Amino acid sequence: MADSRYSFSLTTFSPSGKLVQIEYALNAVAQGATSLGIKALDGVVIATEKKLPPLMDETSVQKIAPVTDRIGMVYSGMGPDFRVLLRKARKKAEQYHRFFKDPIPVTILVQEVANIMQEYTQSGGVRPFGVSLMVCGWDDKGPQLYQVDPSGAYFAWKASALGKGMIQAKSFLEKRYNEEMKIEDAIHCALLTLKEGFDGQLSSSNIEVAVVREDKVFTLLSPAQIKEYLDELE
Repeated sequence: MADSRYSFSLTTFSPSGKLVQIEYALNAVAQGATSLGIKALDGVVIATEKKLPPLMDETSVQKIAPVTDRIGMVYSGMGPDFRVLLRKARKKAEQYHRFFKDPIPVTILVQEVANIMQEYTQSGGVRPFGVSLMVCGWDDKGPQLYQVDPSGAYFAWKASALGKGMIQAKSFLEKRYNEEMKIEDAIHCALLTLKEGFDGQLSSSNIEVAVVREDKVFTLLSPAQIKEYLDELE
């Protein structure tokens, strides 16, 4: 109850050492659609639910987006906040490429995005971003998977999940994940994980999947490709 007096201040710590607005931002993430990522030996896959009203055109909504040719990301939480971070991430990647004449490494891009999110936790007149990101890509260190939270904290993961189905999805991944997993197995594992906690029938129109394989190209799977993978699970 004592923390509630500090809930409207972003820059003031509560007596228990919390920035309550960041916890509220994490609540926004926890109410978002389930998203996940899995790193394999020869690639990395990210996937997410995309539940929309029946009359909405699903082609107008994109929850997984490329940052560069080699890097992409997915979010759980508030879509407009993701759009702002995506634009900032693309700008940082282009600045790096123009200066160093090389594609930006995944780790550097994640650090840049995390720094932006952290700045919004200690500045007046703003609020934390209401999203957590799963960033995947391929650089000189091979396939990479990172999670970035509203606080600006970021960590590399072998497999992780975000959103309202996070606990169930992480529990499922802990049982199914194998460090020797190949990318095709990782895609199947990602779909099975989404299916485990999905309310309704999983189809190519209500999920999105993207992969980075050994060709180092970030690729968003088409509905037809997703349907083929779903058929293989039956």
